[in-house]
Amino acid sequence: MKVVRFHEFGGPEVLRHEDAEQPAPGAGQVRVRVAGTSFNGVDANIRGGNMQGPIPVKLPHTPGIDVAGTVDALGEGVETLAVGDRVIGFLPMAEAGAAAEYVIAPAEILTAAPTTVPLADAAALPAVGLTAWQALFEHAKLTAGQRVLINGAGGAVGGYAVQLAKGAGAHVLATASPRSSARVRAAGADQIIDHTAADVTAEVTEPVDVVLNLAPVAPEQLGALLTVIRDGGTLVNTTVWMPAPSDERRGVTGIDLYVRSDADQLAQLAGQVDAGRLHIEVAERVPLAELPALHARAAEGTLPSGKVVVTVTD
Repeated sequence: MKVVRFHEFGGPEVLRHEDAEQPAPGAGQVRVRVAGTSFNGVDANIRGGNMQGPIPVKLPHTPGIDVAGTVDALGEGVETLAVGDRVIGFLPMAEAGAAAEYVIAPAEILTAAPTTVPLADAAALPAVGLTAWQALFEHAKLTAGQRVLINGAGGAVGGYAVQLAKGAGAHVLATASPRSSARVRAAGADQIIDHTAADVTAEVTEPVDVVLNLAPVAPEQLGALLTVIRDGGTLVNTTVWMPAPSDERRGVTGIDLYVRSDADQLAQLAGQVDAGRLHIEVAERVPLAELPALHARAAEGTLPSGKVVVTVTD
């Protein structure tokens, strides 16, 4: 099979598009014929060797933590899936990823792919969709009528977070740059704050119940976001290299989010896609052979806002 992988840690140039042996599923696993995967920032950090503590990968390593494809073979004991099933999943981050024609996945992390979008495009959903879901509903306990500030709403996670929060009946404030403000408004934001031209905290004139921080802001900027949260509210932070601040005096809780695979939550997200309540936006599609160039563009900071899908097979 064709695969993109790296045999040593380093820059985008260590990625090789090459031949590899087709893997066989073990007990509790399935083999997936990959239709698509996607680019996530963590892929570059793993490739660079910066994540060996929390994500100890073995070399050579194939990136691609999102997968959308068709079940091709079953391992022993798998009864919940069948050959031919169209599935999506958030793969174990320390194992071989989906930048390959075939990938092995634990059966328990897969769920049915949405049927209303091309299968490869569904790879834009798992990791970022689960991040948004877990931040808003598992950690922040967001409910209808609450106010939420999504800081950094112009990215892929932000697009889903705005849609999910609005769908849950929340009032959504979102920060976005001019180049992404139209996308964020289309996702359902009630108020957009241009963080490139205004002080975000000054623009929030009424306290919010929840702040979701998706932006790599300075520690003092993250700390300032506490001031717009009502007493007893929550700040959920996804930039986990910078711990979430709290305000114990006012009962404001800071939570660092480490996204995890959850097939049940992913099934709910896929269901919302098929029901027309959640839109999968794909900023760009590139073939597998161009993944090294995609990593290079990410390093240069020239990727488009939103999610880039890597197409693998038809």
